[in-house]
Amino acid sequence: MRWGSRGRYANLDEIRTLDPYDDAHRDRIVALTARHDLPWDFDQGTAIAFLRDYGIPSIARLLDRTRQFEDHGIKRYDDTLVFQEEAVAEGVDSPRARAAIDRLNRIHGHYPIPNDEFQYVLATTIVGPVRWISRYGWRPLDPVELVALARFTTRFGEQMGITGLPDTYEGYEQLLTAYEAERFEFDPANRRVTEATIRIGRATAPWYLKPGFRRVTIALMDQPLREALGLEAQPRWLVRLVDLGLRLRGRVLRWFPPRRAPYQRSHPTYPNGYQMSQIGPAKMLDELNAPHDKETTVA
Repeated sequence: MRWGSRGRYANLDEIRTLDPYDDAHRDRIVALTARHDLPWDFDQGTAIAFLRDYGIPSIARLLDRTRQFEDHGIKRYDDTLVFQEEAVAEGVDSPRARAAIDRLNRIHGHYPIPNDEFQYVLATTIVGPVRWISRYGWRPLDPVELVALARFTTRFGEQMGITGLPDTYEGYEQLLTAYEAERFEFDPANRRVTEATIRIGRATAPWYLKPGFRRVTIALMDQPLREALGLEAQPRWLVRLVDLGLRLRGRVLRWFPPRRAPYQRSHPTYPNGYQMSQIGPAKMLDELNAPHDKETTVA
């Protein structure tokens, strides 16, 4: 039964008419899902994905050494979201997306990151949002959306030069589960980077979420992740309250009218919009700003 106001499921109706194996349709599906129907949920799932990365000591140690989260945390978070936005805005094969991925590759090229870590981090960017939406979204994802998201993620990864990627959502979930079973382990760097990231989230959260932000964030973690990050367990009542509140939010949103325009994230680092020449670690900007970088201001 369809609850809510007229037109609430219009985007889903369109999605079901599209072929996720067609590249243009794939990109349209991802845009409708991530920028129109479920943008907030995608952001929260992506935030959890960041935290899962820190459960892998080799990843956390590299991030800890760069001190990007400790010293330039909000910019680091904004920049990461920019790369995602650039890929979704006009399609993952568009010139705009390719310019962003080229810049991302040049940043990563400064560090000896193995292929399997790239595979895992990419897997978190799809599994995190899908799991979040499955539990807290105002509607479940359609199988067509899962196919499109997996193909989009794989294409993004291919342009980054990552090899051996799955081509289905189930494949990404299996990759993530197996990698975490083998690699999740506590290291002091895990906690340092996590605490820095939580401080970023608290700094950018609305005032009414700031007081309990850290405890709520931990309450959203599953036990293996929380233990790998070295964080204390939260009271059962808080875990249940947070879970119930988010599921209630999803139910209430079924009654809301559909979004009329694509969701636009706010970027504290770039209140007036960003240019690609601004994206990346501050110490690398002179090197990254080669003549071939295109300047497109995005509001």
